[in-house]
Amino acid sequence: MSTDPRREDVLRTLRTVQDPDLHRDLVSLGMIQDLKIDGDRVSFSIVLTTPACPVRDSFKEQAEQAVRTLDWPGSVSIDMQASTRTGRGSGNEQLIPHVKNVIAVASGKGGVGKSTTSVNVALALADTGAKVGLLDGDIYGPNIPLMMGLKEKPQLQSEGGKIVPCRSYGVRLMSIGFFLDEDNPVIWRGPMVHGAIQQFLRDVDWGDLDYLVVYLPPGTGDAPLSLSQLIPLSGVVIVTTPQDVALQDVAKGKAMFRRLEVPVLGVVENMSYFICPGCDARHEIFGKGGGERIAAQFSVPFLGAVPLQPRVREGGDQGRPVVVTHPESAEASAFRSVAGEIARQVSILAVAGQGAFVPAMTLTLKK
Repeated sequence: MSTDPRREDVLRTLRTVQDPDLHRDLVSLGMIQDLKIDGDRVSFSIVLTTPACPVRDSFKEQAEQAVRTLDWPGSVSIDMQASTRTGRGSGNEQLIPHVKNVIAVASGKGGVGKSTTSVNVALALADTGAKVGLLDGDIYGPNIPLMMGLKEKPQLQSEGGKIVPCRSYGVRLMSIGFFLDEDNPVIWRGPMVHGAIQQFLRDVDWGDLDYLVVYLPPGTGDAPLSLSQLIPLSGVVIVTTPQDVALQDVAKGKAMFRRLEVPVLGVVENMSYFICPGCDARHEIFGKGGGERIAAQFSVPFLGAVPLQPRVREGGDQGRPVVVTHPESAEASAFRSVAGEIARQVSILAVAGQGAFVPAMTLTLKK
């Protein structure tokens, strides 16, 4: 059976399109799939390593331009798809067999906006078409249900007896807050915290997820230690504020995850600046550039800066996150950019550790 030589021509031109993060071409990465040539019509799929790929539009444009350098194609049709890779290890088959990536959101101190970041990043990832879950790892002060606008308790699944996570805005959600009286404090010792987190992984039917975002309480205590011991993490995102005094707290958090052999995906600078609604002037209330300096000092990526705006706080209090209610705002755009950078870092680790990309299940991306 003869092979159409034009097929090799198309692949040769597509080898000129490079992934800027992986420093390899799309063909050698296995991202070009289902190449078909019918007369002068060329069609193929570009299967990205994450639906949240921040350069997917650029890939499509570059690929079409590359094919059109040939003198015979009359039409070029490109279907953009994605199949998320596992960022680290194969996961704990007993606890979360169908979760591809677990991303922890942490900080060295409280009050820096980890919960807000966790919620809006999870929603931004889901908006790209990814399957996303959100686990509230704060046993003593769970507030993720409030921020996601949920009060009802999860239901038991009829088959297998596992808990079906609640859903809000397309994200699967689990928190100890669903099972507690709001007025009663949680007074538990460390082993009980470990057991609760283990149950949230083992006894919850998370289903197929591209990303499970885990909000961790501040500091270097039981919750992050338990999570790291129970399952392999794709990485951790460290949230900080612009002040230079935050450097010491970030150092403690990074040192802990280094000892636990968990990759640090990067640093997010929250409350980075305030945009005056009356004059549109930008004010760096808590200083400028602290997050970037911290990232540079610890040689980790800077994932982005999120402004300090009233709508972010209001959305958290009302259970209506800003990414959902004001998707065109500067703050929502900042969260989407951060989510894209997180997905990018997970993909870099995945491909670097596992070689060429061979998709198992793909999804067609939103136009």
